[in-house]
Amino acid sequence: MADPLQQVNAWIATYSAPEAAVADLLCERHHDDAPALTEVNADLSWREMTFGELAWSARRLAGGLAALGVGRGDRVATVMGPGCDLAVVALATWWLGAVHVPLFTAFAPSVIALRLADASAAVVVCDGAQHDKLDLLDRDRAGAPQVVLSGLTAEQPRGAPTVAGLIAAAEPAGAPVAVGPDAALALVYTSSASGTPTAVQVPVRALAALHCFHHFGLDVTDDDVYWNTTDPAVSFGLFFGLISPLLAGHHSLVLRAGFDPELTLEVMESFGVTNLAASPTIYRALRSTLKTLPPEIALRRLASAEEPLHEDVVEWAHDVFGVAIHDHYNQTELGVCLGQASHPDAAVARKPGSMGRALPGWRVTVLDALDDVEAAPGVVGRVAVDVAHSPLMWFTGYHNATAASLRRFSPDGYWYLTGDTASRDTDGDLFFASRDSGLIVTSGYRVGPFDVESALVAHPAVAEAAVYGVPDEMRGQIVAAEVVLAEGVTASNELAEELRRTVRTRFAEHADPRQLRFVTELPRTPSGKIRRPRARSASSHG
Repeated sequence: MADPLQQVNAWIATYSAPEAAVADLLCERHHDDAPALTEVNADLSWREMTFGELAWSARRLAGGLAALGVGRGDRVATVMGPGCDLAVVALATWWLGAVHVPLFTAFAPSVIALRLADASAAVVVCDGAQHDKLDLLDRDRAGAPQVVLSGLTAEQPRGAPTVAGLIAAAEPAGAPVAVGPDAALALVYTSSASGTPTAVQVPVRALAALHCFHHFGLDVTDDDVYWNTTDPAVSFGLFFGLISPLLAGHHSLVLRAGFDPELTLEVMESFGVTNLAASPTIYRALRSTLKTLPPEIALRRLASAEEPLHEDVVEWAHDVFGVAIHDHYNQTELGVCLGQASHPDAAVARKPGSMGRALPGWRVTVLDALDDVEAAPGVVGRVAVDVAHSPLMWFTGYHNATAASLRRFSPDGYWYLTGDTASRDTDGDLFFASRDSGLIVTSGYRVGPFDVESALVAHPAVAEAAVYGVPDEMRGQIVAAEVVLAEGVTASNELAEELRRTVRTRFAEHADPRQLRFVTELPRTPSGKIRRPRARSASSHG
């Protein structure tokens, strides 16, 4: 058995080199003829790009972006669905030493505008169908991002530069720009309980941690057909759907369609998927759809992340596919630092209900609820990363949010505090207890209660609102809201639907409160703050 730490140290040395160039590490160093991506459409038609084709397009698009003024350290945002075009844009960004800022297509225009301003984006590339999401941009303002269109449709405005046009007209860029280990390769926005836009700055040296999970956690091999179903605007999809397969030189699938369980099964069967990574919501939806296993589906590995995985889903998958789902714990600030590793060199006996244990290159434990000392086995406490003994630890702070960053660390900087609680056993396996941050995880997406509350109270009929998550068998959690109406307003089903629509249009489609109650007052602390847990408790018993 090989020593995993030797491999970890080799990755650290490679990705921490002063001459590290992201586009070289993700593309240029691989064989031109090797397949990189297969993009699958809803009708199962497909398009494949080799590493050579990806490099050809990215180099020319990089020349086009450079002609627009993009250079090292500039931010290039995307409002795009998964696929070959997104990979080309991201790689072209990294070719110039610039920073990729992925933005979720489900966000409302106001949210996208806020994040573009926070990131100081120089360019935003959007799918044609997403162009109206940029209507709130003041394009005449000094410093406003240049808009570039991808995937032209008949409805798109004329005159704006396009990805295809830049590739066709520009001189190819030179060699990929070397930026070194501490330069940012991405700004990834993560939900915040306070509503403040919070972007995690991902440095180049974080590639060592991403490669570690791809290898030891997912056990993706050269022979696998690998598919991560998570949207690449979400960290798990960006890190392990787009970046890590390219980093390892592995072929991966991307689906250019919304989630549908029957379509997911058809893709798995038609393209011979052998290694699947998905959220528990996806597996629960497949369980509700799949009655008998098509003989052509022959999975080798199954992985889960984004939310707790219940044992009944694991048992179902093993009965149907003959493979256990390996659960993992991930955060935007860490990638994946612990889980049920699949690679033989790191795998240990799986324990029902466990989140797994620290992956090679990490030390993760449970601290006492109040003091920064390790809790006794079996006692619920705070999940924390031992910074000094985790050579793969890469997070140092948020973009434009120093104070919030510091709250993630113990006063002496020794511990990184995840904000979640768990217990651990004597073997080091962790068992999830709760999410302290107040974030709602619905269908694998993290939703900040403050964002939904802000959208609700913007409606003239609403005086106050409290938003929280409640358990749901299919989605893990659903967004729930309690609403106090303004004086003189009468509650009705029509008003409830109008408020849900307000959340979809002012914040995000996936944050729609599926459970909405009208109440006369909200529970509060003595200082006047809303008690979301008390509202949640009242809702569950009401």
